[in-house]
Amino acid sequence: MKLVVLIATFGRKEQLVRLLEHLERQERLPDEVVVSAPDETHVPAHKTSAFPISVVFGRRGSSAQRNQALDHASGRFDVITFFDDDFIPDDDYLRILERAFQENQDWAVVMGNVVKDGARTAGLSWAQGLHFLAAERAKGPAASKAVDYIGAYGCNMSVRAKFVGALRFDERLVLYGWQEDIDFTSQLRRFGRVVGLSTLRGVHLGLKIGRVSGERFGYSQVANPVYLIRKGTVPASFALPLMGRNIAANLVRSLWPEPYIDRRGRLRGNLTALAHVLMGRVEPEYIQKIGP
Repeated sequence: MKLVVLIATFGRKEQLVRLLEHLERQERLPDEVVVSAPDETHVPAHKTSAFPISVVFGRRGSSAQRNQALDHASGRFDVITFFDDDFIPDDDYLRILERAFQENQDWAVVMGNVVKDGARTAGLSWAQGLHFLAAERAKGPAASKAVDYIGAYGCNMSVRAKFVGALRFDERLVLYGWQEDIDFTSQLRRFGRVVGLSTLRGVHLGLKIGRVSGERFGYSQVANPVYLIRKGTVPASFALPLMGRNIAANLVRSLWPEPYIDRRGRLRGNLTALAHVLMGRVEPEYIQKIGP
């Protein structure tokens, strides 16, 4: 099988360098890595690598950048893997992934097991990420278990390329593009299973650099799920509880916010989006009108 890794990046040049170097340790090297960025200021100078690296430039935003990478890779690979630029895969990740797709022809999407997610905390350093990954590896091989999901977590997810066709990420989910990964992969369930595989291990650093403001993100926490329910790609039974949990967390924690999360900004964004939804206005791209 031919396998490509796509990485959308913004404002994390040093982190991208580390990830590209780390990928050279893979037991099964990617056949190509495609880096998608708004312009050359977000990527390091080209250097010799153990695999071909292509760089594409264009519109800013997770959905747009992933689409640019998809267009570049279209028709040339069997498996397309998406890594966030702050995800650290275990060294056997791509080898296990390739075998999983070969042995399970009914699998359309596969996501890995995030053993530590810095997105839930202040974020992790590269050294901390490697430490957690080594600690997990020291436990020995994980028991192989596949669990079905509505859609995949975008920090590390892979799709069977022949099912993608003309499907692309929804560019109405602009900038950080919250839930664009679920929207995209949930549409592939008509071709096969969307599974999380326990043996695919990695760490998501959850870096806060390069993300949108609290108010913008808060708006997306409400507007994007409602938009996807209306679009029909994500069931209300998944989207509404997710939205409710986020609003409740922002409301409660705005009294004593974590130093690394702008809870009050998120709450302002939640309330603005709720007001818009009540007026019948469902517009994910409105966040571009909110100050940075």
